[in-house]
Amino acid sequence: MFNYWSTEPFVELLQQLIATPSHTRDEGAAADLLCRFFDTNGIKHERLHNNLILHGNHTIGRPRLLLNSHIDTVRPAASYTRDPYAPTIENGRLYGLGANDAGASAVALLATFLRLVNRTGSWNKDADALPFDIMLLLSAEEECGGEHGIRACYDHLRDVEMAIVGEPTSMQAAIAEPGLVVLDCEAKGKSGHAARGEGVNALYIALDDIQKLRHAQFNRVSPTLGPIRLTTTMINCGTQHNVVPDTCRFVVDVRTTDAYTNEQTVEIIRAALQSEVTPRSTRIRASVIDKQHPLVRAAIKAGAKPFVSTTTSDRTLMPFPALKIGPGDSARSHTADEYILIEEIEQGIATYVRIIENLAKLYGNKTLG
Repeated sequence: MFNYWSTEPFVELLQQLIATPSHTRDEGAAADLLCRFFDTNGIKHERLHNNLILHGNHTIGRPRLLLNSHIDTVRPAASYTRDPYAPTIENGRLYGLGANDAGASAVALLATFLRLVNRTGSWNKDADALPFDIMLLLSAEEECGGEHGIRACYDHLRDVEMAIVGEPTSMQAAIAEPGLVVLDCEAKGKSGHAARGEGVNALYIALDDIQKLRHAQFNRVSPTLGPIRLTTTMINCGTQHNVVPDTCRFVVDVRTTDAYTNEQTVEIIRAALQSEVTPRSTRIRASVIDKQHPLVRAAIKAGAKPFVSTTTSDRTLMPFPALKIGPGDSARSHTADEYILIEEIEQGIATYVRIIENLAKLYGNKTLG
């Protein structure tokens, strides 16, 4: 019989996930694997595209806590020195693509969910033992913010009031993360012969705009996330050495904050530039949870320290307060020879349980049994 209380089955599940390529937008095999795992162990679940949803009790009128992490990965870096799909444990480290980001969080949250809903006096046997309900969502397409990831699950999340998002944070509490808007910009001039100084050089227009962006300052600054950050990352211009270019395209990475909406940020930039500005998307918004929110207080009581994350996650797509916290180190994400420590998974499960226990006490001054 499956032992929810042992870490070993969840480490073995993570090994199986590592051995199953699950690149973003191509997570079908990993979702199949999880469905087989759930079916084998009698765990009720629902599949929506490649997202897996597990429900605890759902009691009308009570707060609902979402536990979320993702099953997709980026593609392996070219500098891997080992097979990224061969899960190997060496000196307490489990190597493999997705081990750190975010397989460890996914299995740790799964273990947390199963332990809580199956322990004596828990929700399945006594709905009043907790002042809130929980559900688990293992989502797809997090690495690309795709339409078949968490965005496809919004109807299932209508009653959620708060969330714990599993990402590698060394089990520290990320209370905020910036939004992201990528801008495609195009400067337009007039072509001419370089030798005669004819035309209007689109490259010069673009360079003037890039200089404005480099020194841009916004009137409002987020007290949590600080200033909006603008970085020009790509430029494409010209056809040959003696032709004045009539177009110049460049790309700007904008890390937005809660001081402005993404749409407001785009309009401010657009008004300041000569170039045409087109955002690829404005849906990845800055996310900030108040330090006095019960989730944050519960995490602090469990020993986590609040900090501001520089990376984005599915949390930016959630319309409710969310706390990002999980086993592993963000610095290992998207790198060659990615790994997770086995003890980090164990500590992650224990900390997640403590956070939810603390949250239960804050909401209803009751323990979990």
